[in-house]
Amino acid sequence: MTTYDDPRILRAIAHPTRNRVLHELSAAGSLRAADIAKRTGIPANQASFHLRQLAKYGLVEVAPDAGRDKRDRVWRLVDDDITVSPKEIVEQPGGEAAYSVFQRSSVAWGHHLVDQAFQVVADGEKGKRIVSESSLRLTKDDAGRLQRDLNEVVARYRDAGRESADGELELYSVYQLIQPMPDLDVG
Repeated sequence: MTTYDDPRILRAIAHPTRNRVLHELSAAGSLRAADIAKRTGIPANQASFHLRQLAKYGLVEVAPDAGRDKRDRVWRLVDDDITVSPKEIVEQPGGEAAYSVFQRSSVAWGHHLVDQAFQVVADGEKGKRIVSESSLRLTKDDAGRLQRDLNEVVARYRDAGRESADGELELYSVYQLIQPMPDLDVG
């Protein structure tokens, strides 16, 4: 796991399309720009542009061993776990602004995921939505162990999906949030 503390990297991954590209690569392992374009519904030249931007900041790289031939450009994540260090980022020039952009983008994405999860699924609609919320009494160390355990389970499923040739697999979002219970917003 690599922890990034460069405000420019934070701005790069705050972009919704680039973030989706990272998710697609995480789930698949490696993809061509054309594959990403097809999966995200963006033109192939835009997928290529966003891949080059992510490569510029060391988040993705060309995977020459994954191509069919030397002309076939396949991309992969440099590290499966992208972690950012907010404290170190905001202490750098431009860091507060970059963190603000990243935070707004992340909050908007979280709202979008929750809104979609609570949509009523019509008969015959693809995919299954599962919403689960639990409250646990934990120490900080227990919360850290729980996060590591959940990450291991997610990684196991991610790896199995990468190895599968099943054409019916679709991309699912697993959104984890482990934090002390916030105060009620009384207002």
